[in-house]
Amino acid sequence: MDWIKTIKRFSLLLALPLVVMACTISYKFNGSSINYDIVKTIQIEDFPIKSAYVYAPLGTVFNDELRNIFIRQTRLQLVRANGDLQIEGEITGYNQYNEAVQADGYSSTTKLTITINVRFVNNTNHKEDFEQQFSAFRTYDSTQLLTAVQDPLIAEMVQEIVEQIFNATVANW
Repeated sequence: MDWIKTIKRFSLLLALPLVVMACTISYKFNGSSINYDIVKTIQIEDFPIKSAYVYAPLGTVFNDELRNIFIRQTRLQLVRANGDLQIEGEITGYNQYNEAVQADGYSSTTKLTITINVRFVNNTNHKEDFEQQFSAFRTYDSTQLLTAVQDPLIAEMVQEIVEQIFNATVANW
């Protein structure tokens, strides 16, 4: 009789990992909460640069990244007109400011800021429409020239702003 109890315990120990593996919960996270039965298309207009200081590559980098995040993380079809979702706006700020003044009176760091004004229209639910500004900044050592650091800093800031816009428009959580 003891050998029957031993076999039952051994069988239970062998079956336990199978039960645990069979009961795992799987989440698919793509960052969006879109009802694809209702919302099928998105229209993203080019964002012109309307800031006092203009760095021409900023417009191309921003516009490409904004479209790419929606293509990569949603099943929405990008259209030129009459999208279920519509995003438009302008780049309103590309500025640098001196920060952290040293004892000798010179700035030790410079703050670079990008500001984007966004108008969002959800043609399937106009309660979600909004106009909002999004921004990001990075600091860099004032001994460096802006031309030496702006491309990598812009890439970081654009990625941050694009994620903010994505979350504000389709994440809804």
